[in-house]
Amino acid sequence: MKIFVAGATGAIGRPLITQLLAKGHDVVGLTRSSEKARTLAEQGAEAAIADVFDADAIHSVIKRTQPDVIIEQLTSLPKTYTPESMRAAAAQNDRIRLEGGANVLAAAQAVGVRRYIVQSIGFWAAPGAGLADEATPLALDASPMIAGGTRTIAEIEHRLLTIHNLEGIVLRYGFFYGPGTWNAPEGDVAHQVRQQQFLMIGKGESVWSWIHVEDAAIATVAAVDRGNPGIYLITDDHPLPVRVWLPAYAQWLNAPPPPIVSIEAALEAAGADAVYYGTQLRGASNAKAKRELGFQPRSLEWLVETPARAI
Repeated sequence: MKIFVAGATGAIGRPLITQLLAKGHDVVGLTRSSEKARTLAEQGAEAAIADVFDADAIHSVIKRTQPDVIIEQLTSLPKTYTPESMRAAAAQNDRIRLEGGANVLAAAQAVGVRRYIVQSIGFWAAPGAGLADEATPLALDASPMIAGGTRTIAEIEHRLLTIHNLEGIVLRYGFFYGPGTWNAPEGDVAHQVRQQQFLMIGKGESVWSWIHVEDAAIATVAAVDRGNPGIYLITDDHPLPVRVWLPAYAQWLNAPPPPIVSIEAALEAAGADAVYYGTQLRGASNAKAKRELGFQPRSLEWLVETPARAI
């Protein structure tokens, strides 16, 4: 099949292109940079150069390339993962996902694309007991930035899944780790952990669901081939509280143990969103993806190489 990837040069876009090509698909990667177009060509993909905010240009490249499937991985995220940088990036990230994504989706409908897959977020489920599944509501009443983000992804998911002449699939990914991510050994979170700037808040009860970017890419290719319209949670097998994964991550990085701070101190120093991430996240179940996509994610690498020690 011919697959058009919007967001082809991001953290997941790069391994996704590799996996699609390995499966024998013809791949077109969207970029607005000539330099990144060369990178796509070196991978073996065709590059389509256009700005996602230019609706006519997007329609033109999709009409010219005539893809069977579009995979939308559009984001605009900062290189640093801090409350300040995330707040500063939020407006542009929302714009590229809402406005840019709408242009890609409209072109897909106009051209007659059969299947459309969009990136979403698997760790913003509403609080509650047990693991979240695909039917669990999003955390629309969370802290300010997270609540805004959940409204954005709720709109993105709704507009795709209510189109009746398109096979719409939403992939809610867990926290990315692996090459090119904030959590890679050379990434910004790793740097913060080494500098003891990534805090354990309260009792570290927040439960995080992870996914290696290469496993996320493999699951996405499986959704191209045999996914059913609807939502899939693409996460690993063992959601873990911060009190377990963060000390193991620090040990894996040969970093000092993470500092522990009270919720009150964290609210003052880092704000409500950081406290939500540290205390309120709910883990997710990948049972549907394993059942329908044959999804088999790897274990979290720093727990494979370093025994987990809760503190």
